[in-house]
Amino acid sequence: MRSFYDFSALKMNGQKVSMKEYKGKVVLIVNTASKCGFTPQFEGLEKLYEDYHEKGLEILGFPCNQFANQDDGTNSEIEEFCKVNYGVTFTMFQKIDVNGEKAHPLYQWLREEKHGLLSDKIKWNFTKFLLDRDGEVVARFAPATEPEKLIESIENLLG
Repeated sequence: MRSFYDFSALKMNGQKVSMKEYKGKVVLIVNTASKCGFTPQFEGLEKLYEDYHEKGLEILGFPCNQFANQDDGTNSEIEEFCKVNYGVTFTMFQKIDVNGEKAHPLYQWLREEKHGLLSDKIKWNFTKFLLDRDGEVVARFAPATEPEKLIESIENLLG
């Protein structure tokens, strides 16, 4: 049986990161997009990161272009967009697929661990997965769930 800590992904700069780096942290994983109606959630995600990072929260952003071509830029363009428009300082990874045969293995695992309302498929950008300090997926939040609505869940996991 696989765990969160068995996976790795490439940061925007191409550096491979093992999820083992996040052992003991509360982790929020989000599939993002730069041209989506939910894109302003970057602001709320960054606020969560600023408020809770020192207490043990990590936010991992995974750009995805599988929903209405809403993140068709290069990795460097996406990274620049996030920094310039929303001041994003949490970790952004290179663009991935979250559904289908080419879905990143981490997302295949996330979807198996916590199904959505009708299936395990990611329905849209800004689907959020919250993991506890042991790397267990404790919640999945719909794209429309604004980051501020996660505060209570995050605080409970941070202790």
